[in-house]
Amino acid sequence: MMAAGAAAALAATRVGAQPNSAEAQLTAFLDQVFNEALEDSPELVTSLGLDKGERAAAKAQLHDASLAGVARRRARNADQLRRLRQIDRKQLTGMAAVNYDTLLFELEATDEGARRFKYGGAGTGSPYVLAQICGAWQEVPDFLDSQHSVESREDAQAYLSRMDAFARTLDDEIERVRHDVGLGVIPPDFAIAGALAGMKVLRQPADKSTLVTSLVNKAKAKGVAGDWAVEATKVYEGRVLPALDRQMALLESLKAKAVHDAGIWRLPDGQAYYHHVLAAQTTSKITPDEVYKMGRDVTAELSARADVLFKEIGFTKGTVGERYIALYESKKGVYPNTDAGKAQIIADLNKVVQAMQKRLPEQFGTLPKAPLEIRRIPAATEGGASTHYESPSLDGSRPGVYWLNLRDTAESPYWFLPTTTYHEGVPGHHMQIAMQREADLPMIRRVMGFGAYAEGWALYSEQVVQEMGLYKGEPLNELGYIHDALLRSARLVCDSGLHHLKWSRERAIAEMRAIEGDPEPLAAQEIERYSVWPGQACSYMVGKVTILRLREKAKAALGAKYDPRKFHDAVLLSGSMPLTALENVVDLYIARTKAG
Repeated sequence: MMAAGAAAALAATRVGAQPNSAEAQLTAFLDQVFNEALEDSPELVTSLGLDKGERAAAKAQLHDASLAGVARRRARNADQLRRLRQIDRKQLTGMAAVNYDTLLFELEATDEGARRFKYGGAGTGSPYVLAQICGAWQEVPDFLDSQHSVESREDAQAYLSRMDAFARTLDDEIERVRHDVGLGVIPPDFAIAGALAGMKVLRQPADKSTLVTSLVNKAKAKGVAGDWAVEATKVYEGRVLPALDRQMALLESLKAKAVHDAGIWRLPDGQAYYHHVLAAQTTSKITPDEVYKMGRDVTAELSARADVLFKEIGFTKGTVGERYIALYESKKGVYPNTDAGKAQIIADLNKVVQAMQKRLPEQFGTLPKAPLEIRRIPAATEGGASTHYESPSLDGSRPGVYWLNLRDTAESPYWFLPTTTYHEGVPGHHMQIAMQREADLPMIRRVMGFGAYAEGWALYSEQVVQEMGLYKGEPLNELGYIHDALLRSARLVCDSGLHHLKWSRERAIAEMRAIEGDPEPLAAQEIERYSVWPGQACSYMVGKVTILRLREKAKAALGAKYDPRKFHDAVLLSGSMPLTALENVVDLYIARTKAG
């Protein structure tokens, strides 16, 4: 663990500025923001592996999810923005300027959303407190299972305290949902149905609930004495289930008021909300119309290459989307839909990771130290959960984890799994996030995340792999790579279609399938995700296109001096940031290389 004083000393040593300089002020401010972030989020403390020593109390807590808690975080954000603006930006250069601009973007975007929109996630995330992918019902059980470690009796007791806090959180969310309903904000009918379905899966008998069995298994593995099944069952049955039932009853009561319209244009100030979250999620000034056009243009370019590859494997009839549908229906690369078949997928993808790691030095200078594991998303949450990456802890006690959804192997044929693995693992999310955690950056910069940068990097890394020739002679696997790129261009089209052009859920599903040919259940899951998390789906391709543009800028400026390994180091070791700040980072890299 790094105590606040030690963090401040490290940061001061790194900057080497005069005590009264703008850089020294910024250094102190960044450390204050980091410590305030830890105060606001016990979950972040645990995620970083800092829930011990002076922060041990955080291990028994969850963040305050009440209306009052939301108001306090909004007020703190506004105060942080005020304090940052007191630092003279004109005196800052190099990475200090990048750090300032990164914090400024985050604080301004959050403040603008909080001031204008009084519902959902404070105007920067989902407009809904509860939906099929939103709410503590989905987040907390997964967090406790994957991130709450149990090494001692105190850790087990802290787990029970967090279970009790989970029940409080469920009731706090009810308070916020009722507040938002009063403003006319109700999730669409399919989002309510999805949330209720997920809650019913969560609502298992105690001996089958992951909330109970996770603690029992962890305590047993570490030899922590105690009847933890009895203790956890008391909290689960006495506190969690009644609160979960209250949430389910609330959602049931909202069914009669819910509409089927999928876009947020129907919400109070909904069109302005979409413009705001689009800017916040893409960290750019792109407009909805520009998003839609980019999606159509990139789709046309990718589809031309897919057409060539499909002809190589004998798929000659229909549009590219129809041929992807036919490829799914052919069952090529589908593993048995059994535990053994799913275990084989994990084993085969571990081989993909190992082979990629041997080739990383061709394109990448610095490599992450944290290990990567591939795990299957638990059956209890795989119905609504998407394949995703979970970052390692700062102290090295927990690896980076690539969580793969294998609810139905027919949805995950092998031909696109290597590309998914490059995206979630190396050189994608694991490389970027683990290196950010390990970089010589202020602590708050080491833990901040911007979707357009992170998802843009992961999507860009897929193209780097293709450029390295890993699909040469394998048209089927290259079609998998193009499929995943088409998924991201389809996201641009469908996200703007839903929220800007007022498409229905059904039209968006049809457009998604026409572009990249996913089975209807997968396409529906995607569209329903965009419906309740507007703008986020656009971050991938906007980020990738920006990184590609900056790479071409560096190549043109440096000529023979351009080295992809040093370019990638410049991007990755500077940490996640808004795309507007990334432009400055690449300019600094170009200037250093020319001077050197």
